[in-house]
Amino acid sequence: MGEIEDGEADNITTDVQGQKCALVCECSVPESVSRKDNLPFLNAVLKNPVCKLYRFPTSDNKWMQIREQMSESILSFHIPKELISLQIKEDLCRNQELKELGELSPHWDNLRKNVLTHCDQMVNMYQDILTELSKETGSSFKSSSSKGEKTLEFVPINLHLQRMHVHSPHLKDALYDVITVGAPAAHFQGFKNGGLRKLLHRFEAERRNTGYQFIYYSPENTAKAKEVLSNINQLQPLIATHADLLLNSASQHSPDSLKNSLKMLSEKTELFVHAFKDQLVRSALLALYTARPGGVLKKPPSPKSGTEESISQDPPLPVRRQDSIPHHSDYDEEEWDRVWANVGKSLNCIIAMVDKLIERESGGEGSSSSSKDVEKDSSPVDSIITHPKEDWYEQLYPLILTLKDCMGEVVNRAKQSLTFVLLQELAYSLPQCLMLTLRRDIVFSQALAGLVCGFIIKLHTSLYEPGFLEQLHTVGLIVQYEGLLSTYSEEIGMLEDMAVGISDLKKVAFKIIEATSNDVLPVITGRREHYVVEVKVPARVFESLPLQIKEGQLLHVHPVLFNVGINEQQTLAERFGDVSLQESINQENFELLKEYYTVFMEKMPPDYISHFQEQNDLKGLLENLHQNIQAKKRKNVEIMWLAATICRKLNGIRFTCCKSAKDRTSMSVTLEQCSILRDEHQLHKDFFIRALDCMRSRQTQGALNESDDPETGCLTDNKPTSRHFYPVALLLVSSHLLVVWLILSLALLLAKYQ
Repeated sequence: MGEIEDGEADNITTDVQGQKCALVCECSVPESVSRKDNLPFLNAVLKNPVCKLYRFPTSDNKWMQIREQMSESILSFHIPKELISLQIKEDLCRNQELKELGELSPHWDNLRKNVLTHCDQMVNMYQDILTELSKETGSSFKSSSSKGEKTLEFVPINLHLQRMHVHSPHLKDALYDVITVGAPAAHFQGFKNGGLRKLLHRFEAERRNTGYQFIYYSPENTAKAKEVLSNINQLQPLIATHADLLLNSASQHSPDSLKNSLKMLSEKTELFVHAFKDQLVRSALLALYTARPGGVLKKPPSPKSGTEESISQDPPLPVRRQDSIPHHSDYDEEEWDRVWANVGKSLNCIIAMVDKLIERESGGEGSSSSSKDVEKDSSPVDSIITHPKEDWYEQLYPLILTLKDCMGEVVNRAKQSLTFVLLQELAYSLPQCLMLTLRRDIVFSQALAGLVCGFIIKLHTSLYEPGFLEQLHTVGLIVQYEGLLSTYSEEIGMLEDMAVGISDLKKVAFKIIEATSNDVLPVITGRREHYVVEVKVPARVFESLPLQIKEGQLLHVHPVLFNVGINEQQTLAERFGDVSLQESINQENFELLKEYYTVFMEKMPPDYISHFQEQNDLKGLLENLHQNIQAKKRKNVEIMWLAATICRKLNGIRFTCCKSAKDRTSMSVTLEQCSILRDEHQLHKDFFIRALDCMRSRQTQGALNESDDPETGCLTDNKPTSRHFYPVALLLVSSHLLVVWLILSLALLLAKYQ
């Protein structure tokens, strides 16, 4: 039969007749069979691996070796804690901005006080959850029995890596990874009123029909307001820093340093000016004006989308400090354009000054022609320069100060107006709005923990594959979620939560940085509308990365979800219920997958594309997938198989999810593994079922200590199997069958216990 790999053999199963059965070995300490498995940075995020070794015959009567490994991930708790900390900071900052909104009329002031009261309560709740999570020790994953605990809401259920390493006699070694996790859903919140997909749609419809006391802003405008506020908070200190560096270069009288500092200042200031190039800011200023005491308009402002066609070209006006938007008597709708344009004009004055200083420095004192030209020039910038050798710092300082003043005026006005936009969303429906935010945060946290785990594993195991890094920074990675939830009862709400949580992952980008210490856990930055996950790699690995990645280019992922219910509840849903939710989710995500495929084919080199089309034509697989989605066939598991195959061919990240990532997930993963052995590694056709039974057999799971469920510890002998019960759908046919079913079930139970 061959040699067993080193490790403790807890259980060995063979078929004496013909010696044709798989050799199964349970390893308490998994042995590394590949260099890819022995990466210390992977070991830092994976924990408690359980390994099994198999040998199966191939179609030419040779043996392939399979190593199956399941590992927990410490990211199950690390990512939620990082995320909650960021959300607390974001909410505290928002609350402070609401307090600094200035004087409002009594109606709006009462609304603000009510909003702040509820927001403070939510912040306290988040802080309590973070405190409880920090106390968690022991297990590195959340069991399904804990999915209803409030303190563990943000933690994903049963997050594990399922890895299969195949060593076949003819083909090179291959790794197949699947991340298994419970469907991201707010179990503690419940599903009585549906999940996020339905709740968000209903909330938005009600907001659109709101009364006169609120100003309706679309979700796009609200997201835009949050984005601009975030850009303000990031760019203002950066511009101030680069302005100080420019002055420092001027004091050193260094032309090269001055040019570099000016370039950085110009880039950040242009981004700052561009951030306000939207009609939303202008309409929000007008809306805020009407909310001030005495600010009354005959017609309330309505937000519009679009950009300003032109900017006033008047010379910079003297900066005036004001505590609030001007009142009705002196309000000018075009004043915002002038204030905004002053920032760009101030920057232009600085650029002109630096150019003149460098030009005079390079021209020298002896250039009489240059002196004559300078005397003839009558621009405001040249009037400041009275002598070529005058101190550069003194000449640039007034212009830098003007830029900072103009920028401060813009920030003050924009922050207040956009904060007023956010007040509309919060004030409409309290506490419903905040509870929806909480639910979305919970679902997103669970989804993000799994995504970060999958990305890190994919990165470290594919670093040395040809073209992977180019694909990573050129088109990003496809992330395919296989959902096994039914469209019946509470699982409808779970599927609605899951669909929104996975869609929200589009707001996540990754950034690879060099690890400078022993702490290699990922770090999250950003805000709710845009998070950046910084993944640390060793110095030697970082140096081998492409220049774009080393320079900090953001790496994007493209999540797609395909769901097919497979249990008996789905049978009821298909016969007597509604499966339109599943159909719409599959159709929407097929379009996303098709878009990624189009970009992939356009931007990736032809030789790299041919590497993925050696065995299956991707276009043909996509067409087949589309046909199966349109067919609306009951329990069409072909959708799952095609989507998984396309994901692997596109070098993506695979996820399999059901309610708790146990029964349905394990059945799906083992079937997928045996199908891969058959299709990719020539597993003998007579051994497909035997290999499947072997992987699913509880007798090979010696590490479980004779327990069916490692979470509950229920002994196999005391747990009836589900195959003794007849399909529930038959009970709907006749009440007589119900009586027969009860009698037979009772008889089988008694026989089993005897």
